[in-house]
Amino acid sequence: MTSMLDGCTPWPEGFVDRYWAAGHWRGTTLDSLLRGWALQYGPRTALVSGGTRITYAALNRRVDRMAAGLRLLALRPGQRVVVQLPNVAEFVVTVFALMRAGAVPVLCPLSHRGPEVSHLVQVTQAAGYVGPSTYEGFDHTAMAADIAARGPFLRRVFTLEAPGASSPYGGYTTDPSGCHYFPLDSLDAPPAPALPLSAGQVAFLLLSSASGAAGAAAPPLLVPRTHNDYAYQAGAAAEAVSLTEDDVYLAALPASSDFTLGGPGIVGTLSMGGTVVLAEDPGPEACLAAIARERVTVTSVVPAVARRWLDALAAADANADAPTGLGSLRLVQVGGAPPDRALTDRLASVLGCRPQQVFGMAEGLFTLTRPADPDETVLATQGRPLSPDDEIRIVDADGRDVPDGEPGELLARGPYTVRGYYRAPEHNARSFTGDGYFRTGTLARRTPGGHLVVTGSAPDGGRLGR
Repeated sequence: MTSMLDGCTPWPEGFVDRYWAAGHWRGTTLDSLLRGWALQYGPRTALVSGGTRITYAALNRRVDRMAAGLRLLALRPGQRVVVQLPNVAEFVVTVFALMRAGAVPVLCPLSHRGPEVSHLVQVTQAAGYVGPSTYEGFDHTAMAADIAARGPFLRRVFTLEAPGASSPYGGYTTDPSGCHYFPLDSLDAPPAPALPLSAGQVAFLLLSSASGAAGAAAPPLLVPRTHNDYAYQAGAAAEAVSLTEDDVYLAALPASSDFTLGGPGIVGTLSMGGTVVLAEDPGPEACLAAIARERVTVTSVVPAVARRWLDALAAADANADAPTGLGSLRLVQVGGAPPDRALTDRLASVLGCRPQQVFGMAEGLFTLTRPADPDETVLATQGRPLSPDDEIRIVDADGRDVPDGEPGELLARGPYTVRGYYRAPEHNARSFTGDGYFRTGTLARRTPGGHLVVTGSAPDGGRLGR
C-alpha cells in the first residue's frame, strides 16, 4: 500500500483489503476520473458560474493547462497549497489542477482571516496560497503577504484577479520575503505528461466539522481525504440520490465544505455527467433566480438558508410577485444541523419537492434519507449510513453500547471515515478509539429500522473534551 502524506493515520491493512474487495476503493485519482468524465461527457455543460458556461472537455483542458503551469513554477508533488476561493468556476479548476500537479489543496472557507489562514499555512507548511485579490472589502493579498513575511513556508500567491491599486504585490512581483505573486489565470502552459500519482494518497485537506467559525478560539483541525475514499463517498452519495446526467446541482453553500463538494455535491454531480451551477451568495434572490434560470433539480442547504428561501417566497407570494419556474427542483438536501419538523414540512409543501435529511462530517461519516423512504422517515430522521461497510456505534459515557432507541455518543468507522487528523496526535488520542472508531461528539439514537436521529452534542464537547 502506498503511504499517505506524512502526518496522517492510514487505515489498517485488513480494512484496506476489505474496502478494495468490496469495490469501494478503485485506485483512480480524482483528476484521472475527470479525464474519463471529459471523454464520456465532453460537450455537455459541466459548470455554470455567472455568465460563464464550461463543458466537460473544456474543464479538463483548463485543468491540464493550469497543472502544467503550476509544475513550471516548481510546485512539487506533495506540497500543500491553501485554497480560499468563492463559489466560482476557478475553484473547481484550481482544486483539480493542484491534484493533477500532485499538490495537496487545503480547502479553507472564504470567511477565515489571518489567524486561521496563518495557522493552516504553519501546520501544513503550505508553499502556496490561492485566493481573491480582494473580496467583499477584505484584502486577501495583503493577508497573504503578511503571512509570507512571517515565513518560512509561503512562497507563491496566486490571485483570482489582478490586485487592486492599494495592493503593493501581485501581477508577477516578488516581496521582500521572497514570496512571488501571480494572477491565477497566468497558470497556463502546454499540458505535460501525467504524473504517476496514487489514489491512496491524500487528495486534499478539509477543515474539520469540529472547527469553529472564523474567530473561534480553537484552531481548525485538518482532515486528510484520499482519492480512494472521496471518490467513493461522492459516487455513493450520487447513487443514493439517483443522480443522472440530466440533473443540475446548485452549489449554494461554500464549495470548500464537504457537504457541497461531495455529498454528492460538485464531485458527485460531475461523476454522473450532470451540471454544477455555482452560486457565490446563498441568499434567496440569487439562488431562486438560478434555480429558475438553470432548471436546477437538486441543491443542498442548511436550515437557516432554507428558512430564508421560504420566507422570501412567502413575502413574494404575499406581494403577488412570487418567483416562477421552481418546478424543476426534485430534491432539497438539508444538513449542517437537524431541521425541525415544521421546516421539512414547509420545504415539501412550498417547493413541491422531496426534502432529504443529511448528517455528514468532514471526517467522513455520512447518513441520509433515501428518495424511497416513507414520509415519516424523511421528516423525522437523519437517515441511514451511506455505505454498507459503515460501522456505527452509539455508546454511553463509559463507552458501552446502548440499546436502540436510547441516546448516546455516535461513533463511526468505514471506507470514507478517516483514522486521524493531520499532524494532530493529541487530538487523535481523544477523538479516535483504540480500534479506530471516530468519536463524532454528536448525541444520537438509532431507530429499530436502523435510521439515526441526531439529538445534540455530547456533554463537555464530547470527543474534544476527553
